[in-house]
Amino acid sequence: MIGCLFYALRQEKVCTEPDLNYVVHPGQGPYLGLLHGFLSSGRQWLLNLEALSEVCTPVTIDMWGHGDSPAPSDLDLYRPQAYVDQLEHIREKLGANQWFLCGYSLGAGITIRYTHQYPERVLAHGLTNSNSAFANDTLVQEWQASAEASAKSIRAGGLSAIERIAVHPRHARRLPQTVYDALLQDSKKLSPDAVANTLLRTNVDVSTRDIASTNPRPALLAFGRHEKRFSAAKDWALANMANLKVIEMDAGHAVNMEDAEAFNAAWIAFIREHAS
Repeated sequence: MIGCLFYALRQEKVCTEPDLNYVVHPGQGPYLGLLHGFLSSGRQWLLNLEALSEVCTPVTIDMWGHGDSPAPSDLDLYRPQAYVDQLEHIREKLGANQWFLCGYSLGAGITIRYTHQYPERVLAHGLTNSNSAFANDTLVQEWQASAEASAKSIRAGGLSAIERIAVHPRHARRLPQTVYDALLQDSKKLSPDAVANTLLRTNVDVSTRDIASTNPRPALLAFGRHEKRFSAAKDWALANMANLKVIEMDAGHAVNMEDAEAFNAAWIAFIREHAS
């Protein structure tokens, strides 16, 4: 087991163990777990960390085979429940009785599920545009039908095949250059096997439509209004998810990166409201 390393120059604690990789950044106040989306990494929060550190202690978490997390071969570890278990393990290692959570895109389905299972551990939670978290039965069936072929293609084609996926960072056109460069650099570390396993076990089972109506804690959806394909899912969530507040932002899918100023302001207010 590799212990926690301290990098004085960066003033942050990096913990890498044979579990999900996470980084505890400088900050004051309760922990905020930040979980990225498909083909991204913890560095997608670069434009948010300094502002959020005024009211909380950000913790960026890498999904399997993304960023600096390992790429286990056990398919069961890619199931949403296994990710929920990993988040709880991280909370325990942090020594936090309670924390905030924010899930981006695919990550949102996991943080919503964690909150449903461990409401006493969550002060409040948030999410960004997430078609996977609010996928209806038709969309889930489409993903299930194509998962095997897509996974096989990625294993065979490697990083070249991953780069052809529409949500790969290289296709982003509205990201600030700093974040774009960081995510493009991290994309070279993506594990084809982990990406394939994510399609097979995570995407197809992460929808939270069955539990949204009983969401037990305050939730904030930072809605990027320029992503038209998410509008119907946003409307469904607003009508069906308990304890949900929606704030529209001048962004597309990459809300926290494209409109970092508005995202940071909304989250600072949200944390201040629910920190106690």
